[in-house]
Amino acid sequence: MEYTIKQLADIAGVSRRTLRYYDQIDLLKPKYNSRNNYRIYTENQVNQLQRILFYKALEFPLSKIQLLMKDDSYSELSALKEQQKLLLLKKQDIDSLLTTIDKTIKDRQGDLTMTDTEKFAAFKNAKLQENEDNFGSEIRQKYGDETIEKSNKKFMNLSQNDMKDMENLEKDMFANLELVNSDNLDSPEARKVYEDHKNWLSYSWPHYNSEAHRGLVDMYLADDRFSKYYNDRAGKQVVQLLHDVVYHYTK
Repeated sequence: MEYTIKQLADIAGVSRRTLRYYDQIDLLKPKYNSRNNYRIYTENQVNQLQRILFYKALEFPLSKIQLLMKDDSYSELSALKEQQKLLLLKKQDIDSLLTTIDKTIKDRQGDLTMTDTEKFAAFKNAKLQENEDNFGSEIRQKYGDETIEKSNKKFMNLSQNDMKDMENLEKDMFANLELVNSDNLDSPEARKVYEDHKNWLSYSWPHYNSEAHRGLVDMYLADDRFSKYYNDRAGKQVVQLLHDVVYHYTK
């Protein structure tokens, strides 16, 4: 049976825009285009889309899905086991957060009294879960589960003063980014941006090294979600400038 893009979108519960994007990135091509230039899909493409949506439900990034769909040498079993491990870690984070929420509700109802440490842990758990939801897959692929778990553990052990210091470092970094001229990265303001970002990372990174720092700002530049976070905080495009500053001072 043959389907137009609208028909396949309706059957699969995805948007036509999604299918056009999959065509654009060579993830799911139509069988052929009709005389009227309509994309036509057949049973083979339906099966491919089902497989793609299965991987998406498991929270695979599109880059990995492309490998699974196209590269016969790429092990589906290994990828599934890797993703299973990531999802189990995420489940642990969610379970921990649900426990904290339950305590918070009981505290508000007067059924128990949360300590200040427990209240602060709730905030940090929520922050870690937000980061995991937004960037976890990419970060874990780049640095590995062990490094990320050590980083998360270090973050959870931060004091309230440490968190305040991190916030102030970030504010100071954005303020100095406003003053940096891209043509003069040897300025005191540019060096301060680098030092602020480096010190900010040191609160959660198990160990600092310049290569990892470069890799992180490369990711900021390559991934729109990272770029959006920094650009939104600054109110303008600053990711390229931050990237260049870090590279300048990690020569």
